[in-house]
This record gives sequence, structure tokens and C-alpha cells, in this order.
Amino acid sequence: MEKNINSFANFLVQNGVKKGDRVAIHLPNTPQYLIALYGTFYAGCTQVGVNFLLKSNEIAYQLKDSGAAVILTLDAFYEENVRDALLTGETDVKIVITTNVADLLNLNPIVKFLGKITKKLPFGKVVPVEGMRYFTFKQIMEEYPSDKSLDIKIDPDKDIAFLQYTGGTTGPPKGAILTHGNILSNANQILHWLEEASTRGKEIFISGFPLFHLAGMAFAVMAVFYASTQIFIPDPRDVGFITKQIEKYHPTVMANVPTLYLMLTSYPKFNKADLSSFVGYISGAAPFPSESIREFEAVVGDHKVLEVYGMTEASPIVTMNPYRGIRKIGTVGIPISNTEVKIMDVIDKDKEVPLSEEGEVVIKGPQIFQGYWNKPEETKNALRDGWFYSGDVGKMDEGGYITIVDRTKDMIIVSGYKVFSVEVDDKLGKHPAIELASTIGIPNPDRPGSEIVKLYVQLKEGIEPSEEVKEDIMKFANENLAKYKVPRVIEFIKEMPLTTVGKIDKKVLRKS
Repeated sequence: MEKNINSFANFLVQNGVKKGDRVAIHLPNTPQYLIALYGTFYAGCTQVGVNFLLKSNEIAYQLKDSGAAVILTLDAFYEENVRDALLTGETDVKIVITTNVADLLNLNPIVKFLGKITKKLPFGKVVPVEGMRYFTFKQIMEEYPSDKSLDIKIDPDKDIAFLQYTGGTTGPPKGAILTHGNILSNANQILHWLEEASTRGKEIFISGFPLFHLAGMAFAVMAVFYASTQIFIPDPRDVGFITKQIEKYHPTVMANVPTLYLMLTSYPKFNKADLSSFVGYISGAAPFPSESIREFEAVVGDHKVLEVYGMTEASPIVTMNPYRGIRKIGTVGIPISNTEVKIMDVIDKDKEVPLSEEGEVVIKGPQIFQGYWNKPEETKNALRDGWFYSGDVGKMDEGGYITIVDRTKDMIIVSGYKVFSVEVDDKLGKHPAIELASTIGIPNPDRPGSEIVKLYVQLKEGIEPSEEVKEDIMKFANENLAKYKVPRVIEFIKEMPLTTVGKIDKKVLRKS
């Protein structure tokens, strides 16, 4: 692997890419991604992870905003979207590298040919854009020196490892600046936190998170830092493939979002698989309802789920339930090593709220980012005296355990009362007919400035939408929620929209 990394790093430097330049990686979960990532680091450059599901205009925005000089992409992605992004003429890209999913697979030419004509292996035509230089990944691996690493010094506190773009829920995506020191701090924090749970050099990691998402990237970096094996999952929704990998390789640590864990438990072969090798299942990026955790642990074993809380701006982990000691289901645990968390008033951001009261989660620690790329105002609003104002609403109990209540932007204001959608979703998700539940606020036509609660429901398999089911859900809501929290509108949907990492996509629901 390091020989390939050396080749990529030498390629960058020999083709005029300088220390600090940005290299965009636009790939699925493939070995090429990690080779390019560490090759970028070896050359002293900054990695920009680009979501491969973005459209051409979104890719162009991210390339332009980051000032990326290089992009690495699949030939199929290039033909589909990347070429159109480059044709805008708005980017600073000078070098384009294309690869194919089969480049590092040990496939004979006949199998590759059959894969191409049957479309089981995606291929794309690479038509160059004038003024840019083109290379293939295979060409770089074959033609550039692999036996010598570059001697480029990295300042962990100043040199940027990742320019990681957030989802852009409240506007265009923002590039979070994460230094090598931020990433290394978080890796050491996690290593310390889990030192009794796992053994360096012995673990086998498996995750459905995509590498362009910091959760997936941090997990992959952690695998290397941990001197451990990682199994790449190209499609997290392919529970059959994941189960086969579990049976073949016996992984020890898994990281997923709750929806993907629930998809696994509904797959019969997973329930019958030998899961004895696992020491833990890390869950993050979305709330994991307490009842669902218990259902999952009924399959995988007690005390196996470790809920974490984090975000891009924190490299990404902030809190985690202890592996040893008290674990509180429904909370995201306590702050990890060298991390401070306090709960501040949502309106008066200088006022700390008492224990057990809701407020904005505010964080300080060595893993906290340096600010947003080219966005001084957003940086000023997010970072105050070294504290990061997360935009998440949470509460802390007397033991320091934190419960995430909602995002500040997902709060629903009903006649002046705050309704936290996560609480409503969690409670209504316990209804026996509901597979997934998600609430949003919609304008109240009778009271300008106020909202009403709308509930979207994906029913369990075999249950058909009907007025009777709707009435039963409404009865359940009235029995379990304060009157102002009860949904006024219920809409059944065939399939809940999910983000690329498997979280329920409220942006899509708001647009529907």
C-alpha cells in the first residue's frame, strides 16, 4: 500500500502540485481512495472529499470554493457529471485523474470484459476538457517512483489535512478546516476510550459509511492508525453482501447509522450469522431509539451498542458511551478524553442552562476545527473563545451523560412552545405499525408565525395505509405526547428518504 502511496505523492509533486494545494477525491469506497488520501498527505496537500452523488453544478461549486488543483474520479463518474462541472470554466482544476473500479481488483481480462458488457462493472468514456492534463490511476501507479517517500514536513497545528464539506442544510455547503493535529487528537482520544475494548493490530473494522463523509473517513483513518484491517462496503444497503463479509472475515468493530443496523436485523441471514467476533457496534450520525437498540441487542448481544455523538467540525467524535462502566441507553454518553461540553441557552448564547434543561451543545477540545473555508462570518458565529456552538439541542444529567434532543433548526414552534422532533419521532416510532417516523413543522394557516406538527410514516412490511391505521397512530400520539406535540397531519410514504449515510432526510420531507 505504501508503495502505491509513494507513487501518488511523487506524481503530485513532479507535476507541480505544491504543499497546501487541495486534491479533490470523488470516489466510492475503493482502495484507490485511501491510496490517494495518504498520497495527498505525503505530498503535504489537503484532501477535499466530494460526495459522488452530487450533480455537476454541486461538484463545480465545491471545486471552485475549495480551489482544488487536482480531481481524482471514476471514469464512469467523469462521463456522468464531472466533465460538465469542469466545462463550467469556474474551477481551478489543472489535473484530472481517472480510475476504474476494476483497476486494483485481481480480475483477468476476460472477466473485466464481461463485467463491462454486462454493466456489472461501470465504465465511462473520458473526453478531455481543453486546458487540463489527464492521467489514469494505473498509469501513476506504474510510472512514478514507489520506493521512496517524500521528505515533506507537516506542522500538525497549521497544515490542513481535510477540507471537509458539511451538508449545507442552511445554505451552500461549508468547508470545515481540519488540521493534522485535529485528526490525530481525535484518533488518540478514541484509542484511549476503547483501550479495554480492542487490541491494536488485531481488529477488523467494517462500516457502511461512505469515505466522502467524515464518519467513514475517520473510521478508515482510525483503522490505519489502529494497525487494523478494514472491510470496504460499496453499498451500505446491500445487507446480503455485508452479512457475507461478516461470515467470511469475522470483523470485530462495526460503525453504522441506526437505520442500517435496523435493516440488518430485518435480514434473516444476519440474525442467523455467527456474530461472536464483534466487541462493539458504534452508532452515530442520527438518533438510535431506545427500543430499537434493545431489539438490535437481542440479536447481537447485550451491551454491544455504543452510541456516539459528533460532527464534521469535531473530527468527528465528541461523546461516547463507556465500553466499561455505566452505559445509558438513549444518551450519547459522556465527553471523551480532553473534551469539555456545556449546555447554553438557545437564545442567550452566553448563559449556561441548569442540568437537565435543554440548550445548545457547546464544545471545546483539541479535535475542534479551525473554522470554515472562506467564510469568516460563519466561522465567527460558530467559534467563540475556543468553544464551538454546534447548533444541536441537548441536555446533560448529573452524571454528565448527554441526550441530543434536536437540531436548533429542526425545532418546531407550536403556539410559542418548543417541540423537539427527535422526541416525537422516538415516541411514535414505538407504535407497532410504524417502521420509521419523522416529523417536521409546517405553517399553521390559522396562526401566522406558528407551526403545526406533520408526521411522515413508513409502515412496517405487510401493513397497508388506511384511515384505521392513521386513527390508531393518532390515538397512540395523544396517549404519549403533550397535546401541543401531537401531529395534526399524518402522511404515509412508501419509503422514507435517506441521506447518503442513511439518516432520514428532513430536507426532502420539507420539500414534499
